[in-house]
Amino acid sequence: MGNCGNKVFTRATFLVGNKMPYTFGFDLTNGIHRGRLRGRVTEEVLREFFQVAFQQALRTHPSAGVVDLSEVTSFEVPSETIRQLATATPVLTDPEVQRIVIAPTPHLFGMMRMFAMEGERTRPNLHVVHTEKEAWAILGVQSRRFAPLGTK
Repeated sequence: MGNCGNKVFTRATFLVGNKMPYTFGFDLTNGIHRGRLRGRVTEEVLREFFQVAFQQALRTHPSAGVVDLSEVTSFEVPSETIRQLATATPVLTDPEVQRIVIAPTPHLFGMMRMFAMEGERTRPNLHVVHTEKEAWAILGVQSRRFAPLGTK
């Protein structure tokens, strides 16, 4: 169970069919934590995604982070929420850690650029890109192997 502002929820709240609207993986060789969102993303889903990612980062101590929005079909998050999340404590607390957001559509790219600009003080190494290929080039990663991480 989590608490986001005045809203209390459980992970089961956001099931899409039988799947969560997000998954996480960790590449032990490269130290990369990756979160993927898919389908319809609401404010509640995004806030929970950030909470779960923060908990996992505490466990895995990644040297880089990637958020992949390639499978998002609907992004229903107000710009004010993006600003709030951008000024909140980052998932990866070390400002030197490389962060990449893969945002393939113009709308997602614009929202994530707003997030990057609003959070620049605490996330100076945040890059918003259109493709996975761009993300791996920035990180200098040739091969990667992600093991699934649980969300509990």
